[in-house]
Amino acid sequence: MPYKTILVHADHSRHAEARLQAATAVAADCNAHLVGAAMSGVSRYIYQDGGTDLMQTVLATHMEELNRRANAALDHFERVAAGAAVRSFERRLVDDEPGAALALQARYADLVVMSQSDPDDPVARMTPGLPEYVMLASARPVLVVPHAGRFPVIGSEVLVAWDASTAATRALANALPLLKRARRVTVAVFNPDEAHGQQPGADIALYLARHAINAEVMAQHTSIDVGEALLSLAADVDANLIVMGCYGHARVRELLLGGVTATILKSMTAPVLMSH
Repeated sequence: MPYKTILVHADHSRHAEARLQAATAVAADCNAHLVGAAMSGVSRYIYQDGGTDLMQTVLATHMEELNRRANAALDHFERVAAGAAVRSFERRLVDDEPGAALALQARYADLVVMSQSDPDDPVARMTPGLPEYVMLASARPVLVVPHAGRFPVIGSEVLVAWDASTAATRALANALPLLKRARRVTVAVFNPDEAHGQQPGADIALYLARHAINAEVMAQHTSIDVGEALLSLAADVDANLIVMGCYGHARVRELLLGGVTATILKSMTAPVLMSH
């Protein structure tokens, strides 16, 4: 199923420009509707208290500034989208904090575009682990753009991390619209066992072939961290997109991530499409 709606996070992070450029490029390539969402930063549960009108309290001036900043981020989103070949786009101001708002808005989109968490960015530092949280809480694929490097083209050279798990299966299915447009698709199977059959990767290659996707399978044995091995292979094949499952659980106060997921989200060198 092609992407029809793509959601992108709009804020004042130093990485917002790269994120918006990536989102508009993918939306234009997929002929999808693009939604730019910015948040006031105040939990919606406060607004749901019928006895509290924040705009009539001592917080009124602060609330006005939060809304002004969110609208300024949306103004920038509109300028970027208007300058790209996007079929249609809209701005959306949400009165909520970023994690909950994006997880909820993502349920009405086919793909979410976000930036890798950057502890050196004052804006991103306020919402650590944001892409991970949205990924685990929304049941939607998230395209994470690295905070280092430039990526004018995303998805022409794709590396798929395949381990036959539920998360990897969802990621692969969610990435099909991009895989069909790719010039080259490489499927990596690390340390294959009996679950992969006598020819590791053969079944997934056949599945992709039936979607008119010609994929090269690379079965590799590695003694190093699989996340590091995946990043090394991505560099070897010049991948500008990695597709993989996200392993972990979202909790109220913390994120519990699998080792490979944590490694990729910390050290990613190319955009990554993840699904949980």
